[in-house]
Amino acid sequence: MSSSGSKHTCITSVPNQKGMPNILSPATKVGGLIFCSGQVPFDADGKIVSGGIPAMTAQVIRNLEAVLLHAGSSLDKIVKVNIFLKDMDDFAAMNAVYEKLMPTPKPARTCVQAAKLPGDARIEIECIATEGEGQGVRNKL
Repeated sequence: MSSSGSKHTCITSVPNQKGMPNILSPATKVGGLIFCSGQVPFDADGKIVSGGIPAMTAQVIRNLEAVLLHAGSSLDKIVKVNIFLKDMDDFAAMNAVYEKLMPTPKPARTCVQAAKLPGDARIEIECIATEGEGQGVRNKL
């Protein structure tokens, strides 16, 4: 429980997703919101995907969707996204994939350059979503 008395639920694992360290929860639910930890482009075997920033961005969105679905939400319920790029020169390539895969209307978003990301990844994305199932985008992936 938080100091305000609000109950929260930690999502402690996501099926078929390796690479998430045990020091954090993939998501926490509180007050009708789901706070997703940052996702990096780990594949099902816990390895960073190859194929450059387009493939990495698609994998990160896939990973976020898996966390959200397991927590009782979906990509179209996202209200805020924070994107961390190792190199801001990857912005255009990341944005092209993001534009294609994220549902419309697009959520509020911040994108910053970060010197070092987990697993030496080139991209990490975290989000906040509302609870409730929506329309997924798996058909676009």
